[in-house]
Amino acid sequence: MDCIITIDINTSAVKIHAFDMNGRMLSWKKGSYPTFHPQPDYSEQDPEQIFITTLYILKNLLNEYIHPKKYKVTAICFSSSMHSVLAVDKMGTPLGNAIIWADNRGIKEAEALKKHPKGENIFNTTGTPIHPMSPIVKITWLKNHDQVRFAQTYKFISLKEYVIKQLTGEYVVDHSIASSTGLFDIHQLKWNQDSLDFAGITADRLSEPLSVFNTNLFLKKEYCFTLGLPAKTTLIIGASDGCLATLGAGIVGSGKATITIGSSGAVRVAGKEVLKDKKNRFFNYLLAEGYYVSGGPTNNGGVVFEWFARQFGDFSEDLDFEDVVNDLFKEAAQVKAGAEGLLFLPYLLGERAPLWNANARGMYFGLNISHERKHFVRATLEGILFEMYSIGKILETHRNFDSIYINGAYASLPLWTQILTDMYGKTIHVNDHHDSVALGTALLGLTQLGVYSNLEAAASTVKSVETYQPNPKNHEIYMKYFEIFERLSHKLKDEFEQIVALQQGI
Repeated sequence: MDCIITIDINTSAVKIHAFDMNGRMLSWKKGSYPTFHPQPDYSEQDPEQIFITTLYILKNLLNEYIHPKKYKVTAICFSSSMHSVLAVDKMGTPLGNAIIWADNRGIKEAEALKKHPKGENIFNTTGTPIHPMSPIVKITWLKNHDQVRFAQTYKFISLKEYVIKQLTGEYVVDHSIASSTGLFDIHQLKWNQDSLDFAGITADRLSEPLSVFNTNLFLKKEYCFTLGLPAKTTLIIGASDGCLATLGAGIVGSGKATITIGSSGAVRVAGKEVLKDKKNRFFNYLLAEGYYVSGGPTNNGGVVFEWFARQFGDFSEDLDFEDVVNDLFKEAAQVKAGAEGLLFLPYLLGERAPLWNANARGMYFGLNISHERKHFVRATLEGILFEMYSIGKILETHRNFDSIYINGAYASLPLWTQILTDMYGKTIHVNDHHDSVALGTALLGLTQLGVYSNLEAAASTVKSVETYQPNPKNHEIYMKYFEIFERLSHKLKDEFEQIVALQQGI
């Protein structure tokens, strides 16, 4: 029996799935790795650790499930998180760690690009918001602050490109990942000269951009042997995790939106036209040629609740982390909508959409003597979701959507989804697959293999298994609290900047 393997290199782990040719999941494995924060605003990962973890998990899945059951691997398709930058020398050796999406060290470079005469044109051409997350900003930071590494760099690549280079020996990047760099013209499908000039590089210091359906890649002989795979095993370069999560949610067309909540989060719509916003608050990334995924990302999703759990959860009975989180959710469920006047700004990692303010910081507001831990738990949860609502609220002024589909690691938690449903005042559907990125990667691969005629046909196979209806009373309460949440988020801009300056000793 034939199968397709998907490899997703995300922020906290590599997830490798096996699907049959009907898009049904057969098996999966996961391997985690850390993010390092050597200084405030720095977020880095070790590329060697990520590659070794990927190879180890892939080998285990093949040896423990695929080969014993006599499955034939028809293709391997890749996905990964966006915005990482890794400098490598002429030998392909990493020059330090990869700088990932959560890194905010390039605040000044981002401000300089916004004020640059060609800054707005670069945004419109590349579809990537101007923010420290963007690789164009990261490369510019290296040029300005790490000139030795910048000069030694042969290629600036992403973590996905590094894994593919190790497996195949080729420097290639798919159009989807390229479209999230701020360096790629999403209309003409080539590196953008204005972006290259700003970053101080030439196109030959980047990988060759290829269609997300490209299959002209082959495993090195040593990995064919190690993995027990034929030399002609099809490798499909694939796309970015955000775009594939949208496909995996069945969102390719009008009237629908998807909300993804994992470590970070995003609200997205998909279509064949670029979303145009005069304030440049949204991204326009390529799912595939002619398919645009538009929306806004937040830095502060599940990672914020995990921070709260580690700091304030009860580990006294030797409970594991998942049990502690579940106990906190039980506490939150005891508190009514609005957390009895306690609000939380969740900006622990700065913020992207809709603020686009890397200096933003977290805060509890409205605290009084009657508040207990359960109120903090509820406020933390609601603050994260108010931020998700703020993105969708603005996005809906550009694209109407009646149906919302939720996915990601936290989509299966009923309280999480019900609060979000009450905030939006719309029906929210939970998809029938626990990992929409993996499913989207499989659907793209199966489309390339001819199982589906196009991406619309592939998306139509995605079903929802659970539906949440909004509570009108809670919606009304949340809208009143959201007004305060939104005002605070904007009013404190100067204070955010001042506290960052104090922290940095400026």
